[in-house]
Amino acid sequence: MRDNELILEILHQIQESAQKVIQRFQIISKPNDFTDTLNGVEKMDAICMMLIVIGESLKKLDKLTDNDLLSKYPDIDWKKAKGMRDIITHHYADINADTVFFTCKRKIPDLLGTIQKIINDLKV
Repeated sequence: MRDNELILEILHQIQESAQKVIQRFQIISKPNDFTDTLNGVEKMDAICMMLIVIGESLKKLDKLTDNDLLSKYPDIDWKKAKGMRDIITHHYADINADTVFFTCKRKIPDLLGTIQKIINDLKV
C-alpha cells in the first residue's frame, strides 16, 4: 500500500518549488536577463536550485509509486523533467540560459497545473 500522505507531501514540495520558479522568473523577460547582471545570475542560480528540487522530488515519487502515478498524466514529459535535475546537478557550468528560460516560460506553468491536478485527484 502506498503512503498517500508522503506522496501528497512530495507533491506539495513540487508545487511550492514550481511556484517559487514562477515568482522568481517574473522579472526575466529574455534569456540574457539571466547572464547580463549579477541579479540575473543569482535569479538563475535560485531557479536552478528549485528545478533540482523538482527533479529530485519527481524521482522520489516514481520510486514510491513504482513508476505508476506520473504515467497517468502524460501531458508532461516526466523523463525530461527529471533529467533536467541531472543536467543541472552534474553539468551546472554548461547550463544554457536559453534552456532555463524556455523551461521557466513554457514548461513550469504546465507542470504546476498538472501537479495541482494530481493533488486534487489524490484527495478525492
